[in-house]
Amino acid sequence: MGDGTLPLERFQLFMRQDYLYLIDFCRVLALACAKSPDLESMGRWAKLLDETLNSEMALHRGFCADFGISRRDLERTEPAPATAAYTHYLLETAREGGIEEIAASLLPCQWGYDEIGRRLAAQGKAPPDSFHARWIAAYNAPEYRAVTDWLRALVDRLGAAAAPETRRRMAEAFKAGLLHERAFWDAAWDAGAG
Repeated sequence: MGDGTLPLERFQLFMRQDYLYLIDFCRVLALACAKSPDLESMGRWAKLLDETLNSEMALHRGFCADFGISRRDLERTEPAPATAAYTHYLLETAREGGIEEIAASLLPCQWGYDEIGRRLAAQGKAPPDSFHARWIAAYNAPEYRAVTDWLRALVDRLGAAAAPETRRRMAEAFKAGLLHERAFWDAAWDAGAG
């Protein structure tokens, strides 16, 4: 992605799976909003839900349209096992856990994309008019970074106020989210190799 040589087939596979991920991610955000302890947090989750539904998913649809993939075909994509496992985990955490576990489980995704966007933008090797550069710009945007900063601060604040058992569950949720996130990226890469 960073130098503009990622094959289109791999990127298309990734975008299709990431779109499916975002659908369930939105459901998790709605549950996070409902389980938030205060109006400020509710507003932040609701804003993130709105931005995901109306901006980030539009970015995915735009890429796919550029590749000749209709919205209907995009939404008919079958989830890969890694995608299904990841979204099942997040939805289960959101249904059964508290806001502490929800926030911790979502942090690896948000933080990971932020780090990847920053690092690839700093390299500055992708051709400016490429889909690579468009993707990098989206995840290196100041608005995206602000959400990451907020979510990290929220997880820290919730963890500091939590009982030891809740902090343990938060750590487990973060670790599980991190492992699912890595498996998701690896699966998209591996699927494109075939």
